Amino acid sequence: MIQTLFGSLDEEKKPSFVERMKEAVSRTRENLAERIEEVVSIGKEIDRSTLDDLEATLIGADLGTTTTHEVLEKLREKADRKQIKDVDELKRLLKEELLAILTATDSRPVTKVTGSPEVIMVVGVNGAGKTTTIGKLAQVFRAQGKTVLMCAADTFRAAAIEQLEIWGQRTGTEVIKTKPGGDPSAVLFDALQSANSRHTDYVIVDTAGRLHTKQNLMLELEKMKRTAQRIVPGAPHETLLVMDATTGQNGLQQARQFTQSAGVTGIVLTKLDGTAKGGVVVAISRELRLPVRFVGVGEKATDLLPFDPKDFVNSLFT
Repeated sequence: MIQTLFGSLDEEKKPSFVERMKEAVSRTRENLAERIEEVVSIGKEIDRSTLDDLEATLIGADLGTTTTHEVLEKLREKADRKQIKDVDELKRLLKEELLAILTATDSRPVTKVTGSPEVIMVVGVNGAGKTTTIGKLAQVFRAQGKTVLMCAADTFRAAAIEQLEIWGQRTGTEVIKTKPGGDPSAVLFDALQSANSRHTDYVIVDTAGRLHTKQNLMLELEKMKRTAQRIVPGAPHETLLVMDATTGQNGLQQARQFTQSAGVTGIVLTKLDGTAKGGVVVAISRELRLPVRFVGVGEKATDLLPFDPKDFVNSLFT
């Protein structure tokens, strides 16, 4: 999945892609860039005191306390050496620091998949937009001419199966399902067997966001992984954690639980267009040490964008 999308991203990228990212982070940009202008008034020397005033602005954009302190400490060192001449220079250096954090995780190698199907497991708490993200991923792949099956393995919640079926109809993608309360690993087994026989390119697997206890949830995910590996060697090739951008720092603790237990390889951040705290993208990359793979920027099937760190950081300031 990831190599297909990101390998062709530069060729496929159009001005509209960057514009959509800028539109998605417009509230964050207003919250961040304009307040920087207020903090650094015309003619004011940029020193440690100025950067101390900037701290609340960065935390307000949801970069998180740890990330904010790390970034500002590097800027303070430059300010001490009189290397920050004006507000434009400050913004440029700030962009460099944020981009360095994002690219440190974005450069992690992705799994190379030979043959098919490529299996993508999608995890996350209920309400983060997990099932919707799966539908949008299916749309992305089908738009590339790929074949896709969606596996409704969130059998714990009947509404999740129904919601995935709606997305299947919307995107023209078949959904493999079982009755509510059925065995998630059994429906995954059926989906992968079907994908093998049809030479399907992608299988996208929905999973339960909550069972009776966290331990039950993690044990279920482990069982599903073992089932997948018996049928498709190396599966799941990607495990994407869906996070809601509007929950900001509050969602990080839940995310840590999934990353520790579910073998997460990347993040999908939903509802980025609905928050003025888009800096949480940087906090997630810094604290979870995971790349952001996609961002959700709306409700339509096409409102899922492959994440590009440079475009994102530029969009925060221009």
